[in-house]
Amino acid sequence: MKIKNICCIGAGYVGGPTMAVIAHKCPDVKVTIVDLNKERIAAWNDKDVANIPVYEPGLSEIVASARGKNLFFSTDVEKAIDEAEMIFISVNTPTKTYGLGKGMAADLKNIELCARQIAAVAKTDKIVVEKSTLPVRTAEALRSILDNTGNGVKFQILSNPEFLAEGTAVTDLLDPDRVLIGGDTDTEGQEAIEALVQIYANWIPRERILTTNVWSSELSKLTANAFLAQRVSSINAISELCEKTGADVNEVARAIGMDSRIGPKFLKASVGFGGSCFQKDILNLVYIAKNYGLHEVADYWEQVIIMNDHQKRRFAANIVRTLYNTVSGKKIAFLGWAFKKDTNDTRESAAIYVADDLLKEQANIAVYDPKVEEGAVLYDLNYLHTRSAEDNRKGVKAYADPYEACHDAHAIAVLTEWDEFREYDWQRIYNNMKKPAFVFDGRNVLDAERMMKIGFVFCGVGKAY
Repeated sequence: MKIKNICCIGAGYVGGPTMAVIAHKCPDVKVTIVDLNKERIAAWNDKDVANIPVYEPGLSEIVASARGKNLFFSTDVEKAIDEAEMIFISVNTPTKTYGLGKGMAADLKNIELCARQIAAVAKTDKIVVEKSTLPVRTAEALRSILDNTGNGVKFQILSNPEFLAEGTAVTDLLDPDRVLIGGDTDTEGQEAIEALVQIYANWIPRERILTTNVWSSELSKLTANAFLAQRVSSINAISELCEKTGADVNEVARAIGMDSRIGPKFLKASVGFGGSCFQKDILNLVYIAKNYGLHEVADYWEQVIIMNDHQKRRFAANIVRTLYNTVSGKKIAFLGWAFKKDTNDTRESAAIYVADDLLKEQANIAVYDPKVEEGAVLYDLNYLHTRSAEDNRKGVKAYADPYEACHDAHAIAVLTEWDEFREYDWQRIYNNMKKPAFVFDGRNVLDAERMMKIGFVFCGVGKAY
């Protein structure tokens, strides 16, 4: 079966880039991305492609190459579903904030709504592809909804989890380590798998396209993120020990990273991991383990989250302690708000929680991020519900210029590892700060020796200065 028409429900951080690359690499396939958010679709269709809502290096060029030819963005969900032979579901699956599984289980409300809409609209057989990060056996729930419509339409459910790292999503899509596709083991399931394999085979070598059963595919996504997050929490746990003993966590990471059994990736000590996947997926894994009565397994993985939360609180507490145990009325400049460089995604960013702790201490927060505006900063803080929106607005201000953000600040906290921070005129910044001038490098971006020569009191993660 050769697919000629694809629909993707969800125009966010996964759906947008993934479908843009598919359209770019498969010019004979029509790709339509649909979303109920009119403002988001309007942004994807903006004449100036630089204004698309997801910032990823190289993405605007990919979108420009296909948009209006075989790549389309629309709010007409039903039309796209009706025309498509293959439907990707790429909607948000946040952690539940209510009811059974609150704080751990994935909220599948959006997934269920998609399934019911597909079931109501479809008049011909469809292949439905799970692209959202989902708990194990979600395909079973999808199948239950889709196969009980009574309209005679047949559906095949595939799991095709994304393994994108924000900031390198385009590279990850163009040249992935692997593509994973899970489906049924019967003849119809294998035909559906092959249809999706043929899409990816337009640019990805077949040996990098792995096929499994649905359940293995779903669990592989959660496990991959859990393993990566575990490494971050592990090196962050060692960073605290380094600060007490006089060791340098960067040297420790370099030494153990040269062990071929371990490798160097995800061993950079920091203020903690963020983003939409790691915490959500680990909590989901914890919830599944508890449901199966595997309490020791659940406790093991939950410790990764506990360590990550501790690292963020510890960083904020270090700022307060170093600034003579009070930051009340003091201006603290945040360089970076996005959870990592080369993205405008702020979900679960460490900056949010560090700012929240400092606002509790009555600090004034000045934020500069090259891709994040004040509205997003205030939205993130308001979402925590720890104080009123008015109090957040009084305590936080975002700046379009980093030098203005740092002017008259008592301290600077580096919360995102943007490359541009290394290139600033730090002497000029130092000259315009309150003295003594402190820098708390939560991402180990800056050259400590250089900063101290300028005159800064420098505090990085994982080393006693």
